[in-house]
Amino acid sequence: MRYAFVYITSSNKNEAKKIAKYLLNKKLIACANIIPIESLYWWKGKIKKSKEHVLIAKTLEKNYKKIKKEVKRIHSYKTPCITKIKVDINKEFGNWIKKEVK
Repeated sequence: MRYAFVYITSSNKNEAKKIAKYLLNKKLIACANIIPIESLYWWKGKIKKSKEHVLIAKTLEKNYKKIKKEVKRIHSYKTPCITKIKVDINKEFGNWIKKEVK
């Protein structure tokens, strides 16, 4: 079984929570962490700075395409960051993830 963390940036904590709850209710993820961050990035030819929240969703790698599709549907950003990170995890945590997601 392959596992992944899906890294998603959002405009604020409420949006990150909304996305996490949506994915949890669809059983696409087992859990999520929400962390405040400060981002620097290029946008329309200028360097921008903003406060965001990152959501790290723990799931099975096979769910990534579905997660990406669902997040794009409800995300406020025109160009959201939705990135898959393949991970090696301990057996007990992996068993728990398998039990909690589709």
